[in-house]
Amino acid sequence: MNLLEFTHIIRKNVTVRDHIVDKKIVDVAKRAGVSAATVSRVLNESSLVSEKTKIKVLKAIEEMDYHPNAAAKHLRSQRTMTLGIIVPDINVSYFSEIIKGIENKAYAHKYKVLICDSDNQIEKEMEYLGLLPDKTVDGMILVTPRVSDDTINDYVQKGYVIGVVGRAVVHENILSCKTDNVKFSNEAVRHLVEQGHQQIAYIGGYSDSLENYERMEGYMKALKEGKIPFLPTLIDNGDFEETGGYQAFSRLLERNQSFTAVYCANDEMALGVYRACRERGIRIPEDMAVVGVDNNRITEYLLPSLSTVEQPKYEMGAHLTEKLIAQMNGNEQNAQKKYVIESKLIKRESSSFKR
Repeated sequence: MNLLEFTHIIRKNVTVRDHIVDKKIVDVAKRAGVSAATVSRVLNESSLVSEKTKIKVLKAIEEMDYHPNAAAKHLRSQRTMTLGIIVPDINVSYFSEIIKGIENKAYAHKYKVLICDSDNQIEKEMEYLGLLPDKTVDGMILVTPRVSDDTINDYVQKGYVIGVVGRAVVHENILSCKTDNVKFSNEAVRHLVEQGHQQIAYIGGYSDSLENYERMEGYMKALKEGKIPFLPTLIDNGDFEETGGYQAFSRLLERNQSFTAVYCANDEMALGVYRACRERGIRIPEDMAVVGVDNNRITEYLLPSLSTVEQPKYEMGAHLTEKLIAQMNGNEQNAQKKYVIESKLIKRESSSFKR
């Protein structure tokens, strides 16, 4: 297999190890009762394989007199010049713009990217992380809040290169690039308070994500500054999805707790709020003010246009990639690891009605 064929395999999102090892590896896997990927990890001396499984695989290799292809082993030891990207949903424009920044910066450094769409399934995200010990990619960029800090730390401590966009991870060797969720959320809710709103609801994302907690912290801080009591009944979660936003807003209305404004932790959920308001005859902004986060392209063209926080999505992806590649090449061993990029509140029609 030449380098061109090798690159072609990666770009088609096909597992490289299936192409660069002898076909007999499949027979070894069957005999040992494990997957071909596990056999590959044992051959690569991965620390992610348990001792019991390793012994079982080595026994099968010995019984079948299997000798790993020398050329394949050499290929696995070299750089792939490929970066993996794990995202929860590639259809969401927030993620697609970050990916564009990553891809363009990677291309400028002669790297290819392998996009892994987990469809919001943590099991798939954990499986994609396995591309690191399998040496399918040189580094991994996480654009997902679901993978825990402990899991990321475990991989980095084993020598794998990981960067994170949209959140910070407490580990000195992990690069991260994010915005200040508390700061911009505080600004967004203060804007609603200045517009005369005293009952303001909050629709958050994943209940266990750090960015959701930080945006809620900014919301609560603004309420306190405006001497507005915090009401738990005005809080709900929409999992950062349009349907989730629709359902969360509907639940808020069913609680019979009056409110005149809602701050959504992203624009996707704000779209769900728009749909729910339209179905119920609730006028935006006269009856209900709405503010989102991300400044997705569609927000400017909604009727009424959506007030939102502009997240520098492309810039975050590009900046993180630049620093990650420099780290992999040994150019920034002692450089800064945590980067925060400024956001901007864009006031549009959906919050323009002063009460």
